[in-house]
Amino acid sequence: MSSRDGGKKKPLKAPKKGEKVLDESDLEFKKKQQEEAKKLKELAAKAGQKGPLAGGGIKKSGKK
Repeated sequence: MSSRDGGKKKPLKAPKKGEKVLDESDLEFKKKQQEEAKKLKELAAKAGQKGPLAGGGIKKSGKK
């Protein structure tokens, strides 16, 4: 009898990563990244209040 091997095969599980030891410079870097992300999020929220800047996409004509 033939076997049915169709479809995707399941990927092998990756081994778990060990815990990283963070020093002061790594902690400062992470804190700085979080602050920058927060600022970007606030700016995006302010920009989103004004409405869409462009019509975006292809406009359809009324002709058939």
